[in-house]
Amino acid sequence: MQTLIRTCGVALVAAASLVAGCATQSNSASIYTPGQAQREQTLRYGVVESVREVMIQGQQSGVGTLAGGAIGGIAAGSSIGSGSGSVAAGILGAVLGGMAGSAIENRVDQRRGLEITVRLDNGEMRAITQDADEIFRPGERVRLLSSGGVTRVTH
Repeated sequence: MQTLIRTCGVALVAAASLVAGCATQSNSASIYTPGQAQREQTLRYGVVESVREVMIQGQQSGVGTLAGGAIGGIAAGSSIGSGSGSVAAGILGAVLGGMAGSAIENRVDQRRGLEITVRLDNGEMRAITQDADEIFRPGERVRLLSSGGVTRVTH
């Protein structure tokens, strides 16, 4: 019993620390990282040609799979059967938990985005994808801010 409590405690701490690593980087035009602040940006103006809703998928870190596998393996292995039955249940629980954890991580990491196509004042066309936290309409005049390979569309 003491071993079970200790194992569950270790699994819980491991899962909590893994979940802390799930934070995704924002693609919002309004959010800057500390490294982006106080850096000069190139500014261009243009008109929105089109706006298309998209889904932005974060990178799979494997955290969901690991946490789900650990929790599923411990839960199934400690509560089903004994001896080799317990081991088999633990393996099956780990596989199913890993699959469920991966699916959850995939779903949590998706967010709404916009693909904004802009005709610059010089006639060039640009398409920028960013979080859907501002509304853009065709015909609107916008600014494109670019620095270090990152371009944002703002009003």
